[in-house]
Amino acid sequence: MQISLKPVLLLLLPFASFAQKRVLPGHPDVNTARLKPGKSLYTIYYVKDNNWTKKGTFTNELTVSGNELTFVANYVDEKDQWFKKRTSVADAKTLSPVSYKSEGTKGSLSLNFGTTITGKERKSKTDKEKTISLKPAGKFVDFNVSEIFFTALPLDVGYKAIVPEFYYMDSPDSVLSDYIIKDVKSYVHRSPKTGNHDAWLMNVLEQSSGAVYTYIIDKKDYRIWQREMPAGGGTMEICVNEELDYQPIASKFDKAENLRKTENGNSVITGTALARDHGNSRLQVVNMSKAQFPPQGTAVFLLPNSEYIEEWKAVNKKIRKRNKVQEVPIDPNVAACIKKTTIYDNKGHFEFTNLMPGEYILWTTFGYTHRYSYQYYAGTSNLVHPSGAVLSSTPIYNSASASSGATAEIEEKVTIRKDGDKVNVSLKDVR
Repeated sequence: MQISLKPVLLLLLPFASFAQKRVLPGHPDVNTARLKPGKSLYTIYYVKDNNWTKKGTFTNELTVSGNELTFVANYVDEKDQWFKKRTSVADAKTLSPVSYKSEGTKGSLSLNFGTTITGKERKSKTDKEKTISLKPAGKFVDFNVSEIFFTALPLDVGYKAIVPEFYYMDSPDSVLSDYIIKDVKSYVHRSPKTGNHDAWLMNVLEQSSGAVYTYIIDKKDYRIWQREMPAGGGTMEICVNEELDYQPIASKFDKAENLRKTENGNSVITGTALARDHGNSRLQVVNMSKAQFPPQGTAVFLLPNSEYIEEWKAVNKKIRKRNKVQEVPIDPNVAACIKKTTIYDNKGHFEFTNLMPGEYILWTTFGYTHRYSYQYYAGTSNLVHPSGAVLSSTPIYNSASASSGATAEIEEKVTIRKDGDKVNVSLKDVR
């Protein structure tokens, strides 16, 4: 005799939904050992119809001292017109909330958590402080630490949980809302800096609003790579991790030392910049201009060479070869240490002064006219027998001249061995 399971399943489904576990601070699922102290930077974008608009940034900084964990989130808008700083203190082992403080252009709020939540609120600098005293309906997670709370959970395919969060609003009961982890799936996150990373794709439902938040969380180090949430009107707010810990170059650039090298010495570098293009055509005979000089006023640049510059070049060379991630941007302090001069005559001459001993990189770029003569095939001369038979053939070539635009891009390393030396160089582009 077969028994239909349908009536049984219909009875069990409500209980299965109701029985979804509630994960509170101190729950066995919470493993705070996964949380790593440090700072993270996120860029905030508003995205609609594939148009990404930068709206600002925020930094998260996590520190642990004794039994207390402090989490600070700093928000700044793109135009630097408003900011908000949120500071939460929680138990370092359980993530039970201890206190919360918010400071910003629109007011301030401070809360102390316990059986009764107490605190003060000021909506603007001119408003009076409002005293707060609330008795929450149950235990909860401080909303400001909810995201790092998620990363402390044993995420796996199909993992589900309910996490009650507290968010203060100007109402008698405030907001104590369930955040429901609906599903967790495997995902591969593509970082423009460090390539592919195995991650979890987690969807979280905010029960009070119906909004769904999507998180990308690294499987290995539990960092949040990205957060996506609705911002209204069909716009999504997407926050992207900028990987502050990404340091592919071990060497550091010393701005003060490099400035000193270009300002406090007694050595001189003089030189001439020129170009000569022999071309690559087999029919080309000769470049008619022996030397092409850059126009007067053309910029020539100098930068002290260093371990940092050499490593930066080597790292980016490998990246270009693999063609998998973006090149590493140069330290912004380098720009301040580049010394500039110009070609002062029509013969390509330039000078640098006040230099200290050391190795320097010189470079310039300029356009010139490549003039050349060449031969081209013009036909064949045949020796013909009276019978009409061709006895021999000789190709005929004519000569002509032409010109084309070209660009010289020259970079050379120059060494000054002792203070007071005068070094003459030739920045030559010969092809």
